[in-house]
Amino acid sequence: MEVVLADALLSRCGGDPGALLRAVCAPLSAERAEALRLLLQRLAAGGLPPPAPGQAEALRRAAWEVALERCRPLLRGGEATGGPAGAHGERLRLARAARGALRHCVQLCGPPLAARLAEDALVELAGGGAGAEAAVEALVAAAPRLEEPALVGRCVAAALALVGTEEEGGEGEAAAALVAGRLLPALGGNEAALRRIWEGLLGGGEGGGAGPVPRAGRALLALSALADALLPRGPAGPGPDARLCPRFWRVVQEGLTERDGLCRKRARYLLKRALDLSGGQRAELRCPADGGDGSSLFWWSAEGNEKLMQFWETYILIMETLEGNQIHVIKPVLPKLNSLYEHAISVEKSCWLFHPSWHMCIYKRMFESENKTLAKEGILHFLELCETKHFPNALGFSEFIIGPLMDALSESSLYSRSPGQLMGACPPLGVRLQKFLATYLGLLPEEEKGSFLLKFIQKMTSRHWCAVPILFLSMALAYIPSCKVLGTEELRALRDVLQCTMITHQILLRGAAQCCLLQTAMHLTDVGKVSLPEVSSFFLSLRPEESLRRDTMLWVELCSWLQVNDRCFRKPATSDSERQETSLCPYVRSLVAEYLKTPASERENCFMPDWFEAKLVATMIMLAADVEQMRNKYSGKSNIEWIELEAFLNPLLDVLMKLGSNAYIPTLKTDKSLQLLLKLLQTRSLKCSNTQDDRVLFFIWKSLLTPVESILEFILRRLTANELSTVGDLDRCDLYLALIPEIVNLCMRVNWKKVPSINNFILSLTNASICNLQEKNCEEEPKLKGQIKKVASMASLTAVCEIMDRKSEVLLESLPSVDSLKTFISFSQFNEVLKKPSYIEEKSRLPEETTSQGWGKIAARYVRDQWICLRFILSSFPALAQEYEETSEVPLSRVERSRKILQSALEALTILPSDQVLPVFDCMKVLVPKLLDSSESLCIEAFDLAWKIISSLSNTQLIFWSNLKAFVQFIFDTEILAVAASAKGQAYAKIKEIMFKLIDMSATRTGVFNVVVSHCCRSWIFPTAHERTALINAFLNAGNYCELIIEACVFGTVFRRDQRLIQDVHAFIEDLGEKCAANVVTESTNRDDHYVRVCAIKFLCLLDGSNILHKTFMEDIFIKLLDKDELVSRSRTRYYANSLQHRIKNRVWQALLVLLPKLDQNFLCGTLGKVFQAGFGNNQASVKYFIEWIVILSLHKYPQFLNKFWDCFCYDEEKLKTSICTFLSVLSHFDIILQNASEKKPALKKALIVVLQWCFNHNFSVRLYALIALKKIWGMLERTGSESKITSSLQHFIHLRIIV
Repeated sequence: MEVVLADALLSRCGGDPGALLRAVCAPLSAERAEALRLLLQRLAAGGLPPPAPGQAEALRRAAWEVALERCRPLLRGGEATGGPAGAHGERLRLARAARGALRHCVQLCGPPLAARLAEDALVELAGGGAGAEAAVEALVAAAPRLEEPALVGRCVAAALALVGTEEEGGEGEAAAALVAGRLLPALGGNEAALRRIWEGLLGGGEGGGAGPVPRAGRALLALSALADALLPRGPAGPGPDARLCPRFWRVVQEGLTERDGLCRKRARYLLKRALDLSGGQRAELRCPADGGDGSSLFWWSAEGNEKLMQFWETYILIMETLEGNQIHVIKPVLPKLNSLYEHAISVEKSCWLFHPSWHMCIYKRMFESENKTLAKEGILHFLELCETKHFPNALGFSEFIIGPLMDALSESSLYSRSPGQLMGACPPLGVRLQKFLATYLGLLPEEEKGSFLLKFIQKMTSRHWCAVPILFLSMALAYIPSCKVLGTEELRALRDVLQCTMITHQILLRGAAQCCLLQTAMHLTDVGKVSLPEVSSFFLSLRPEESLRRDTMLWVELCSWLQVNDRCFRKPATSDSERQETSLCPYVRSLVAEYLKTPASERENCFMPDWFEAKLVATMIMLAADVEQMRNKYSGKSNIEWIELEAFLNPLLDVLMKLGSNAYIPTLKTDKSLQLLLKLLQTRSLKCSNTQDDRVLFFIWKSLLTPVESILEFILRRLTANELSTVGDLDRCDLYLALIPEIVNLCMRVNWKKVPSINNFILSLTNASICNLQEKNCEEEPKLKGQIKKVASMASLTAVCEIMDRKSEVLLESLPSVDSLKTFISFSQFNEVLKKPSYIEEKSRLPEETTSQGWGKIAARYVRDQWICLRFILSSFPALAQEYEETSEVPLSRVERSRKILQSALEALTILPSDQVLPVFDCMKVLVPKLLDSSESLCIEAFDLAWKIISSLSNTQLIFWSNLKAFVQFIFDTEILAVAASAKGQAYAKIKEIMFKLIDMSATRTGVFNVVVSHCCRSWIFPTAHERTALINAFLNAGNYCELIIEACVFGTVFRRDQRLIQDVHAFIEDLGEKCAANVVTESTNRDDHYVRVCAIKFLCLLDGSNILHKTFMEDIFIKLLDKDELVSRSRTRYYANSLQHRIKNRVWQALLVLLPKLDQNFLCGTLGKVFQAGFGNNQASVKYFIEWIVILSLHKYPQFLNKFWDCFCYDEEKLKTSICTFLSVLSHFDIILQNASEKKPALKKALIVVLQWCFNHNFSVRLYALIALKKIWGMLERTGSESKITSSLQHFIHLRIIV
């Protein structure tokens, strides 16, 4: 109809169509623009009689005018955004009509107008800014009629520049897409332009190819539009053959793996087009090789036409199936991958028939799938294929393995267990990784193995890896058979993984990965390429508290490796390399000597050195000593002289022996010698309980015992003789104080004769410290030196208190200094805060240490040390308050004294940082029980303030867990709980409130409730000696706070998938046992939430039914657990098979089953009715099974309850519905129930009558359960020979049915 109208208008225009065009254009609305386009279309199509020559020229002028004055301005502004939705749609309609009209104007006016439009558009594009899309539209309209080669070349260059731009989004992206989809195909009609476009799109050749290569998505859009020219369906065209260009196939492969689905579809279209063309022509062609491997990306043979078509059809089927993204659809197609592989390899020639990159496209597409199950299947399939098939040219896969495969392996969820695996089993991906890496490395040439492993390890450091993938990748590396491929650079990369990638991982997983990486280094390092300093530096990256520690299998393996490779290491590339040795013992001797050397110009007031060197030297001394012992053991020597070990220690002993007598030893040298001494003393034996059994350690300790007096004299002088005067000296103070308990431990283990020296040292240190603290400062502004002396003195007293608290066997409490210490602490002012010192004197001497930054930490430490001393006094001397009362000038009662200290404790909690409050909690634990009766409000304030500190700690793991443990020991102290429960006042309510707050916190923080339950269960069932002497029995607390046990029995959230994964991996590591050193050296925290229920159930199992307290508690718990089940049943929340409500009910009945054997007949008689009611109300199968077993066990033990049981079958059938199946299932075990019954026949008769009634129920499940029970009862009656009973029961049943 539109065409008819247009022809009618043109036929009535009086022979002047130009006038008609001008009339339609003024004004130009959307409707008029569409009419204009239609008129121009009819004129350009030549449907009307040809105009006269003069009219034709007038028509061209009119078309020229319409194009330049109407259509071009419309294109520049017609697609602007903004404004109302209707107006925007109108503008788009207007612009669409203008584009069509412009195209027909060019057809009417020919090359002149096309050239004019192209020139204008090129000028606009060169100027940049807005309007690029309009300029491209003009070029699209002009392109088919351009004739001048230079102008065509300029248009092609501009188009390629636009399509190659990196701009994303906005008008630039729209213009680039327009160029790729419309302009380039329009220009491609020109043969010369087509070749330049081809070269520009694929980045080859000259001219257009010199510019930037467009992204795959844009290139694919252009190539798809140019498919008729590049891959013609008919005879070969004049353009290039795309099938012979390697870059074309690379673009197609890149498109097949793009994240954009449209790009993948275009790539498949081009592939199909090329295949259809090749198959239809039965062509003989081969794409030139791309790269140095000589393989062709695409080839075709007329002889193998059918086989080639079959191969590529299977390939496209797999790629199209992957678009479905559903594993149940894709999995049946995966076996076709194996057939693809078999067709792609020539077994005879051991080479690839089809380039392996096509297979990699499939796997990469699977790896990057949004469906993680599909990604996992793809990874497992690839690993299995590499493991079981022999890959020609395996080196060609290395880039794919380092790239897409490792990127995919970084996803933690892929390492989950398969459904049939047990807890603690290695996940399938972990097993496959181990076999794959070992197999693949074996396929590589020897000269390429090191390069591949270096890239593999560097990839592990190049991104943020989670703990689980790093662990299994490390295990795969450790599984590689021994070969010498790693050098210095690879060892450095392994160290980067240890120090950077794993720094934030969970402790056990990090420790296990460290073990694997050390084994990797031992198995794969070429010792001739690395030096001992490089190896020892790598060892130091392994944390002794997580992996590398003496007496573990890993340590023994390392010692064996060092022994085997001794004298094989490369000499260090240093200036004095001629003095360095490649053997371990000479290296350690030189290491110790170099460590203890200090520059002669070293100033006294220097910072304490870093601990890195001390750790390194101590570790290497222990390794060298154990290697020497292993060597002597293998050589058969029984009497070891320890010559080498003595040579290691002599330089250190020389310095230590001079400490007490030579006051001019450089400070740096004393620091380093004492640091090394501390590290050696902190070395422990994991296996030898007797010190003398560890011969290496015993010799070291025996040697270090010689300079003990000199060391103690030096420490005493430094701590008490005003030699510590700067802020930096506080680090030295910590070093000296850390040495004191180690020296005490050394003397107790090796030689008790040194104990008097320790007593004298403690006496002198205590007296001197007290004197320093009692000095009066008359100056208004204290000096730094005086304040540092106070801090060091208080820290010294703290060290003395802790030694006396831990080492009671030293009998330090008999020293006269202990009385002085008690008196000093008793009369001290609590929470005394050190004033910030004046820095006038120090600024001129040591400006870098005179800053007051951090003084608050020092002041807090000073307050904390006061409370540590007070904790020792309160814990060790309970009569302190009484002594204070007798000696005080202003007598205070014991309660008043305790109240005053508790008030000071509350003040301390407000001024101390969170990591310093532990001693305050410990003091409050002693004080609160004495004040609960008289000062309950003060005690409640203590509870609230302590809880506020715990609840606000959410950032630092170490601080939180240590504080939580102390808080729990305080709040749930046996005496505090007993006193609060006896009064049943506000304190009792506050403790219960805190208890439920801790349970709520456990829902978001794993392990919190674990700490609470384990402490309470241990203290209630196994009270300590002190608690046993208390007037209140500790077990009474279990009854008073039974809600804790009830909540523990049902505790446990529904874990997220990532939490379950971590638990599975933890179980896997723990199942490795001693094979993984992390299990031996890592402290087990038992923070798994499953342990809460384990602890609670164990507590119930330990209860004794003959104990009246236990019996009362069990009965109370049994009733409350039944109430808990009823409460969950009444909740409106609909629960399903794996919901939290369903789990709670399961846990309730598990606990009830544990308690059942311990309950007596009288109690069960009153509660069995509730159990029966629960049987009617629970339809979940797992819950019903528990109820059935409770009923069965109860009736088995007490058959006299059978009458109660028969009552359950007396309800109306409609009310019972399928819940009667629970009780019919019980009858299926009637032989067990009647084992203890004296009269079986009446019970069997009653059971038969009851069961027969339900065999005719309309519900299938009920009939099924009834028939199973009938079979059991019928068999029992037959065995007892009671045919008459059966007959009478049947008659009775028939009579009942007749009545009904």
